[in-house]
Amino acid sequence: MRLLPQLIENNRKWVQSVNESDPDFFDKLSKGQSPEFLWIGCADSRVPANQILGLLPGDVFVHRNIANVVVHSDFNCQSVIEFAVNVLKVKHIIVCGHYSCGGVKAASQNHHLGLIDNWLRHIRDVRQKHDSVLRAIENEGEMIDRLCELNVVEQAYNVCHSTVVQEAWESRQDLAVHGWIYGIGDGLLKDLNVTITGPTEIAEAYRVAINQNLA
Repeated sequence: MRLLPQLIENNRKWVQSVNESDPDFFDKLSKGQSPEFLWIGCADSRVPANQILGLLPGDVFVHRNIANVVVHSDFNCQSVIEFAVNVLKVKHIIVCGHYSCGGVKAASQNHHLGLIDNWLRHIRDVRQKHDSVLRAIENEGEMIDRLCELNVVEQAYNVCHSTVVQEAWESRQDLAVHGWIYGIGDGLLKDLNVTITGPTEIAEAYRVAINQNLA
């Protein structure tokens, strides 16, 4: 249906329930945002940032794309990082992937899918970089999940090397970058041992995260 009346009705019910629990909620929300977290995640409909973290609207600044990729040439993502760090002054940037990611699975294969091949090229570069590790995993599902983890580590690494984050650290701004992964099958987040609070920590955090075994 063009007007999707059920969704409009759902919205009305949601507003009513929020107003009943906190009559000032929308008034406070309209006065501005001051989230402490930037979430860079996958566009998968099963991975909604606020719900996973148990937080409310206004608590998380969010950027999502296919397979949570962060590259210097993506001005959309880089602009989000800039606004989050320089304007909102977030204290944490969380790069969160998820197991059984369709984008990562597609990148692990050599099929031609169309326009998205250009985007998946970034993940295929990750696959090629860690080819020896991935080839040693015989089970395909486990191999894809390991690639999902490696992709998060690589994208967190890219965040750390972005101009905005480097400049924030140079000015001694309080900012940490984290790499997490989400299990759709159990709803649980897993810390991939990527927590970086300054440029001197990047190399060691990367080494630890890359060398950890698939749990």
